[in-house]
Amino acid sequence: MTQEQQPPDLALDLDALGAATGERPDRQAAWRFIRAFARDWSGRPLGEADGHTAAELDAAQARLGLPLPATLRDALQLLGKRPDLTDNQDTLLAPQDLYVDADRGVLVFRVENQSCAYWGIRVTDLDQEDPPVVVRADLVSPTADDWAAWLGRVSVAFIEVVLSEALCADEDLMGWVTPDDTGLPEDITATFRRLPLPEYPISQRPGSRWYAHDEIILRDDHGTAMFRARTEAAFDRFDGEDEED
Repeated sequence: MTQEQQPPDLALDLDALGAATGERPDRQAAWRFIRAFARDWSGRPLGEADGHTAAELDAAQARLGLPLPATLRDALQLLGKRPDLTDNQDTLLAPQDLYVDADRGVLVFRVENQSCAYWGIRVTDLDQEDPPVVVRADLVSPTADDWAAWLGRVSVAFIEVVLSEALCADEDLMGWVTPDDTGLPEDITATFRRLPLPEYPISQRPGSRWYAHDEIILRDDHGTAMFRARTEAAFDRFDGEDEED
């Protein structure tokens, strides 16, 4: 008797992800996705002590003389003290470290690990609850305004943060895929599910996209792709070390 094949376990809250990134975006859904991801992928659920306090955020506002968008406050209160979710590669700034690029009018909240890139919110957008995020690569000579559009909402940007930082969280569970001239290998495109995140630039490459399949998340950066497994068994299946699968 042939054993019925079980559907792949994505180990992701796709309902919350879809609601956070859909036509009527729900920023609370972004936090639900991040909470579920922390529980299932980091080994430790988010708790009350994992975020900055309202008093710390109020002090940052007073120091900067600028309002912090509601969604940025929510994010820092939710996971601002969980470097395993936010700081494996790049750095999410604490409230006392937030600063303004005064020449270009951008509040900076995240910095690449070698200070080669910065993420922020334009000062003119700080009155929005969930404003767009911009990025600046510090690999070329600065111009009058070298900040470029990145993701359309802070809430979606923090989903990207936890996914991207998870790729670097455990070297034993991560690896690389080298796409050919036409893109990802056929066995990946045929089996992996495209996640409902918009394409966005990363490492000066346009159009990064996310996929998932059987406890694997994968980011395709158009030229290289990085993946992370949730468990050793999932890594072995994906990497071809499981002879039965």
